[in-house]
Amino acid sequence: MKQLEDVIIRGEQKLTPSTAKILVEALPYIQQLSGSTIVIKLGGNAMIDEKLKQNFARDVILLKQVGMHPVVIHGGGPQITDYLTKVGIKSDFADGMRITDPESIHVIEMVLGGLVNKDLVKTITALGGKAVGLSGKDGGLIRAKKVIGKGEFKNIDFKNTGTVQSIDPEVVRLLDGSSFIPVIAPIGIGDDGKTYNINADIVAGKIAHILQASKYLILTDTQGILDADDKLIQSINAEGVRSLISRGVISKGMLPKVNSALEAVSSGVEHVQIINGTFDHSVLLELFTDEGIGTMIRRK
Repeated sequence: MKQLEDVIIRGEQKLTPSTAKILVEALPYIQQLSGSTIVIKLGGNAMIDEKLKQNFARDVILLKQVGMHPVVIHGGGPQITDYLTKVGIKSDFADGMRITDPESIHVIEMVLGGLVNKDLVKTITALGGKAVGLSGKDGGLIRAKKVIGKGEFKNIDFKNTGTVQSIDPEVVRLLDGSSFIPVIAPIGIGDDGKTYNINADIVAGKIAHILQASKYLILTDTQGILDADDKLIQSINAEGVRSLISRGVISKGMLPKVNSALEAVSSGVEHVQIINGTFDHSVLLELFTDEGIGTMIRRK
């Protein structure tokens, strides 16, 4: 993939047989996806390593340069936990989501909408791309509502942890149709005027649905979906995913990811890929190679 990047981004002229093979393999995928929207959810863990972050930035720049329209939604869990610890606030979780109290929402908004978002925008820009950072509060992009616990979590007050009530895609479409790459922090505003911290997987799935993305990639720090024997499932349909959830094979932090994927495929997104974002150039490997990586979730 380094060779593919050199050829397309840098105009490298020294083609070898192996480089040519990479290009031939990538070409039909580039042709098929040209002009399409690619929604990418980038997990916070993949942004800690500087090399991984720069490789991801190069990947999305390449997608834009070959005619695709990447939209990036990022998390920031590790960074949030680190900053909350520094100011003496304990992090609590339930049902795979952070419980956000009014004391910590200001720190979370600063970390997500300020530090993490702007650092990713800076990285993309420094490598030759054009990126614009957005919070879900900008232009009324994300209207949020408070998460209400269900089942065993019904008595938990999630406070300023929200979910998506609605999305106004106008600003994203405006940027995405230009030379800019939208980079979105998962913060929303409620009808009550409160700021809500929203799981980035939920936001990304909703945006993939609203934009009717051709591809929706979820970059995490695991291989993908594992079966009961901890073996990677390379392809599975929505019914199979629901079965794994009911049996408890999929649980905890993976739940928001697969629920986001299920909503996306049920709403018209053809495929969702959950891939390991700690692999160098994981986006290119998934989109431009025959084998791909991770788990593909299909509608049927």
